[in-house]
Amino acid sequence: MENKMQAKIKEIINLVYGESFSDTHFSVLLEKIDNAISVITDKRKVGWDEKDVVLITYADQFSAEGEKALPVFTRFYNKWLSHSFSHVHLLPFYPWSSDDGFSVIDYHDVAPETGTWQDIAELKQSASLMFDFVCNHMSAQSQWFANYLKQMPGYNDFFISVDPETDLSAVTRPRALPLLTPFTLHDGSVRHLWTTFSSDQVDLNFASPQVLIAMVDVLLHYLTEGARYIRLDAVGFMWKIPGTSCIHLEQTHQLIQLFRAITEAVAPGTVIITETNVPHKDNVAYFGDGNNEAQMVYQFSLPPLVLHAVHRQDVRALCQWASSLTLPSTKTTWFNFLASHDGIGLNPLRGILPESEILSLVEKLQAEGALVNWKNNPDGTRSPYEINVTYLDALSTRDCDNNHRIARFILAHAVLLSFPGVPAVYIQSILGSRNDYEGVERLGYNRAINRKKYLAGAIDSELENENSLRQTVYYRLRELISLRRAEKAFHPDSQACFSTAGEHVLKIMRIAQSGEKVTALFNFSDRVQTLESNIPSGRELIAGKDITGTTLTLNPWQVLWIKEN
Repeated sequence: MENKMQAKIKEIINLVYGESFSDTHFSVLLEKIDNAISVITDKRKVGWDEKDVVLITYADQFSAEGEKALPVFTRFYNKWLSHSFSHVHLLPFYPWSSDDGFSVIDYHDVAPETGTWQDIAELKQSASLMFDFVCNHMSAQSQWFANYLKQMPGYNDFFISVDPETDLSAVTRPRALPLLTPFTLHDGSVRHLWTTFSSDQVDLNFASPQVLIAMVDVLLHYLTEGARYIRLDAVGFMWKIPGTSCIHLEQTHQLIQLFRAITEAVAPGTVIITETNVPHKDNVAYFGDGNNEAQMVYQFSLPPLVLHAVHRQDVRALCQWASSLTLPSTKTTWFNFLASHDGIGLNPLRGILPESEILSLVEKLQAEGALVNWKNNPDGTRSPYEINVTYLDALSTRDCDNNHRIARFILAHAVLLSFPGVPAVYIQSILGSRNDYEGVERLGYNRAINRKKYLAGAIDSELENENSLRQTVYYRLRELISLRRAEKAFHPDSQACFSTAGEHVLKIMRIAQSGEKVTALFNFSDRVQTLESNIPSGRELIAGKDITGTTLTLNPWQVLWIKEN
């Protein structure tokens, strides 16, 4: 490793750890980094372009009798999805005990029912891969935790023990569950350990140099296995100081800077993406100065703002927010999405919409069958935290017809694909999935409503059925993605200008460096909208028709992508 990079890594470690990080610790860390540098030979793409579209999925999304899940997924991906998606975000595929993978038992292994590292390598032949780095917590059933409970040497401070009398009222809570969980150690003593998300997800103690070294080892392993994008899960909670909010602390940002410096030394071109489901101003802080933290942050405000615009048939709040977006450097961009394995987060709306409008949206969606998760506030009250629903069902009423349902859905995804940044589409969206109430009942948690797993042959049959909702959604969305990937104006870095025509029509103009221009128009209403056209001549890409005349007509929920001649 270059001396300059080594000095940078040492500087960050000194800031975080001071003298507690010894020369011996540093030597061990450097050795691991140097080993990874010597092993990784494949070159990563530098930056991003209009062809980059990410599929979000579980590795065990599809099953077939007598087969591991990963080869089944790869086969499905190659048949149905490879022409639309350049990248695949595999949600945690490691051995796990709860939370659909996010309670990791062993960071270094593939869940046996899912497959092997060789199966990951096979998928890598077809797609660039995005791995989850579940860095904040791990399973109470892991070997590391077992070693801690046994009080084995080297593990005594792997997790965070707190006196239960400590005042932790200021701590930001994402879940309405106890923050501390009692565990009994080998000698019979009881320790109350920090569990931000559940009693089965025990927070790692990054204040320990041993933990940092162990987790950097995990990061290096993922880079060695070919991860091109690294998602830092729940990263905002990584450092704890009682008496503070224990979210977004300075040390957390410094650790991300450390991960960034290490990935640049080991696998240049790797993209770090931070997942912080929080108000927008806090979320964008994870870009750092534009060069030293995440290259991408999740655009968490986009899904609920699009939903709000659809339900109110009013684009003004969405447009105002979008117009305010700025990036700190050309080395950063947005990771845009509408749906994911989690619910639609509401915290990212706070500070953008009045609380009354947020609560009104929640009530409307609840009335249409959506479920809601709540969080506890420091003052003893609770607030809605996320809406649990498929995005297809979130946009429409239960009794509306499929044509109406599809039109709203395609409009929302056309917004996603028109936005500056890299778009990501959840597997349930491109499969046209409806709410899975049976899954919620069987599994006992709200998020199961949008996490249905499928038998490979059965889902193929539905996609091949010309009368099915799934087929229509699949082909319409596939067509949109294909159009986006062909246009330089949709490059993530291309200039973007947002405006409105009245309260119902959103306009996004994208201009490529080469001067190519696409004007996207969206009718967020159930009435025909007519507007003046200032486009002398062009071609509407979705319908494949030339545009002439001084007026444009948009049918209810219609999208136009007009490329100027």
